[in-house]
Amino acid sequence: MYSFPMVSPSKSQQATPPQLSWLSSGLFWRTFFLLAFLIAVSMAAWVASFRVVERTPRGEQIAAQVVSIVTITQAALLHSAPALRRELLLDLADNQGIRVYPREDNDNTQALPDNGLIKVVEENVRAKLGKDTQFAGRVNDIRGFWVSFRIEDDDYWLMLERERIERASGIQWVGWITVTLLLSLLGAVFITRLINQPLARLSAAARAVASGKRAAPLPEKGPAEIRVANQSFNQMVQDLQKVETDRAMILAGISHDLRTPSARMLLEVEMAKLPEESRLGMQSDLTQMEAIIAQFLDYARPADTRHFSRFDLSALLERVATEAARQSDIKMISTIAPDLNISGNQTEIMRMINNLIENSRRYGKTAGKTYTEISLTASANAEKISITLTDNGIGLPADQIHYLLQPFTRLDDARGQASGAGLGLAIVDRVIQRHHGQLEILNRETGGLIISMTFSSA
Repeated sequence: MYSFPMVSPSKSQQATPPQLSWLSSGLFWRTFFLLAFLIAVSMAAWVASFRVVERTPRGEQIAAQVVSIVTITQAALLHSAPALRRELLLDLADNQGIRVYPREDNDNTQALPDNGLIKVVEENVRAKLGKDTQFAGRVNDIRGFWVSFRIEDDDYWLMLERERIERASGIQWVGWITVTLLLSLLGAVFITRLINQPLARLSAAARAVASGKRAAPLPEKGPAEIRVANQSFNQMVQDLQKVETDRAMILAGISHDLRTPSARMLLEVEMAKLPEESRLGMQSDLTQMEAIIAQFLDYARPADTRHFSRFDLSALLERVATEAARQSDIKMISTIAPDLNISGNQTEIMRMINNLIENSRRYGKTAGKTYTEISLTASANAEKISITLTDNGIGLPADQIHYLLQPFTRLDDARGQASGAGLGLAIVDRVIQRHHGQLEILNRETGGLIISMTFSSA
């Protein structure tokens, strides 16, 4: 049974951190739409309030103008010589936009629009010119603001252009509102970005730290809340860097302090006059201790993406497959596409593939044969590079798949017969995570395991 943790990574382990920007951030759009909604509601309320509040004073002002025009026109026609009245009417029409027509009983009239402003104008005009004053919106299919008046015993119509009476048209209102709304939305975008920019910067820095990169210090300025958050984040990054430095020094010390006595003990056992069986047993125990120490150091080694470089993955896999095929108990079948290049730590990738091959060699032997048949394939698809390693062993119990990749977990029944500390695939998983890849382990239908790794070729 396999002594390494063989559990498929959870979705949370495989998930790629979301790439946020000011266009895709949910907080940005929530803030923007909230501001836009408040601006639209405020503008609608303002327009409605303005039209109600200004109706009466505007109606009184228009009525006063109409009364003045009618009174002046009535007086001018009454006191002018009959021979000059025609010229006077032409002058009023050309220069003032005021037209005077005789009022006939058979005139075809149409009422003015029924709205609050017109009612205020009619009431105020009738109060000054008399209750018999008539109004019309059209007379004999001529559109305008028509008001009746009397000169001696004759009735007349005075017609003014409708634009002098009506307020701004609906199209004008739509234009003004559109321009105002666009300017307000631009202001909302600016305010939203101003609010969200510190959060976006903090989020980007947190993603950089999570991926093992060295994030630039955040600016410690602005509002008190943002300044305190950035100061705390910068301090946290400094503390993490100090922890990483201290851990690297501790690991170097452990490696030296443990391996030196171990090497000395191996030398002493080799030179001591011991029975062959005892000497071989002690050498095996010391070698196993050395392997366990190496596993612990590999698992605890901090991620360092600064030493990543682009290298030829195809050549590396070919070299690993060739070396594995030299072992008498391994039958290696490799299908590796050429010119596969990735960015990463070449030593870590090689150690990871060797660990997987060694794991398959130990526990994936083909039934009825003295060797292990291992298949290694590598191919590229779009911007992804896939590496698959399979064997023909007995696989894993289906009900234990969820234990995959948990450190210090071994699924072998005879624990004393297997070496290692249960860190094999946990180390593999860490290496893949450092390279922002994905790992999946499945049982083959014909027996054995399928270990699939995916990396970005960018």
